[in-house]
Amino acid sequence: MRMATQSAQKRAQDETVIPDRLYFKIGDVARICGVETYVLRFWETQFPQLKPNKSGTGQRLYRKREVELALEIKKLVHDEGYTLAGARQALAQTHRVGRPRKRPAGEAPVEDNPEAVAAVVGHARAELREIAGMLAAPEPQPQKRRPRATALRELSGSLFSS
Repeated sequence: MRMATQSAQKRAQDETVIPDRLYFKIGDVARICGVETYVLRFWETQFPQLKPNKSGTGQRLYRKREVELALEIKKLVHDEGYTLAGARQALAQTHRVGRPRKRPAGEAPVEDNPEAVAAVVGHARAELREIAGMLAAPEPQPQKRRPRATALRELSGSLFSS
C-alpha cells in the first residue's frame, strides 16, 4: 500500500503544471508546491540557489526556474527523505554554476589540443577584425534638410509669381 501511495505522489509531482508567467508571488509558489509560505522563506535561507527577486515593496517575485527549484527541494526533502544538508548537497551537484560542458569520450581538452587552440584564437581574431572594421567605418552623414518654412516659402513664391 505504501508503495502505491509513493508512486501516486511522484506522478502528481511530475504532473505539476507551472503556469507560463514571468513572475510568481510567494502565495502562488506555495500553492504550486503544496507548502506554506513560511517554508519557502525558510528554504531561501537554507538553499543559496533559491533567491527570488524582490519588488520595490519587498514582495518576493519568483521566476519559473525558482519555482522548479522549489519543487525539486520539496521532492528531495518531503518525498525522498533528504535532510536539508543532504538536499543542499544534492542540489549543489546538479545545479553547479558555470560547470564545464561534458566532452565526448576520447576528445582531448582544448588546452591539450594545439589545433583546437589555434582554431579558437583564429576565430576570435576574425571576430575582432570584423568589430574593428565596424568601428573604423565612417558614420553615415544625415542629409541636410531645409526647414519646412523655407521650403514652403520657395514653393509658394513660384506658384503665385506672374
